[in-house]
Amino acid sequence: MKVALIGGGIGGLATALVLSRSGQQLELFEKASAFTDIGAGIQLGPNVTRILQAWGLTDALSAYAFAPDRLQVRSAMSGQTVGELTLGNTMAERYGAPYVTLHRADLHRLLLQAVEQTEATLQTSSTVQSFQQTPQAVTLQTTHGARGVDVMVGADGLWSHTRAQLLADGLPRRTGHLAYRALIRQADLPERLRSQNVTAWLGANMHVVQYPVRSGEWLNIVVFVHGEVPDDFQNWDHSANALDLKSAVQGSCNALHSLLEAVPSWRLWVMHDRPPMQGAHQHAQGRVALLGDAAHPMRPYLAQGAGMAIEDAAELGSVLNGSAAQNVPAALQQFAARRWQRNARVQARALRNGHIFHATGPMRWGRDVAMKLMGETLLDMPWLYG
Repeated sequence: MKVALIGGGIGGLATALVLSRSGQQLELFEKASAFTDIGAGIQLGPNVTRILQAWGLTDALSAYAFAPDRLQVRSAMSGQTVGELTLGNTMAERYGAPYVTLHRADLHRLLLQAVEQTEATLQTSSTVQSFQQTPQAVTLQTTHGARGVDVMVGADGLWSHTRAQLLADGLPRRTGHLAYRALIRQADLPERLRSQNVTAWLGANMHVVQYPVRSGEWLNIVVFVHGEVPDDFQNWDHSANALDLKSAVQGSCNALHSLLEAVPSWRLWVMHDRPPMQGAHQHAQGRVALLGDAAHPMRPYLAQGAGMAIEDAAELGSVLNGSAAQNVPAALQQFAARRWQRNARVQARALRNGHIFHATGPMRWGRDVAMKLMGETLLDMPWLYG
């Protein structure tokens, strides 16, 4: 079949890989002039690394990724550890695949290298202005002219133009949360601040996540706080103001303050999402499907945004493999039916985690007590990782 794929991010490249390997005639349209990925660190649970291993990417992933020994939850105020989850070999043995951390650009790079070994056609500086579909085909108007295809997949991210035309359901919502992100070489940190684990520092209306990337040589740090920015945020200078960050984390323990003060510069992300998916129609209609952030953008409080996009790609490849062109609408409905409830659950759990992580007063006290008593049980998620 002829497939048009919109967007060359992680979800788009994962989809390009699985569809082109199954023999589809695939053309990918990326609006940027080159295939690059922005961002910093990313966590991949066993549910995701299991898929990458099945795609034959174990060695490529190992070259970039790091497998932390444990996930620890600490109080941002006292610095005390309130809960832990063993990762490393324990997680790999339990779920048949490891829990890893890596730089987002490294994951993007290894997927791109795998796609470049297929017959997929990759078009940069290319956009799809509009599309029309009939029961038999989809016609796209692109910067390179019109295209007639059997199936179209929108993997064009949070601000998806494919979604805007397919669903016409408005813009993503602003969450009221900001993310300060930084990457720092571990060798540039005092030894007491270096870490080989995933650590979440939970505070009042804020939390901090840190973990190693690039084989453990770098430390990824993200500070999530409540806050707003001017309405013209898309044209705003995103070089973060360290004074604003310092104000947001006041009252935190010395250990956390020392870590944040060691960071020379920050980048600021304004966080958006959409409500949890309401039905299969938000994943596919007719011969057009949405996946990843185009279908289900979520808050990063479950570390599964990229994971759900990769799961989407695997499922889409499964339903389209061996399907005839005339059966595309039925295949896409099968894809949507299999995926939307899981994605909605992950979106909802990420929302819930945000309330728990940023709790104040009695709720924060109850959270810490529960974590101390049942940390391993609360932090492990068989429904997700299995």
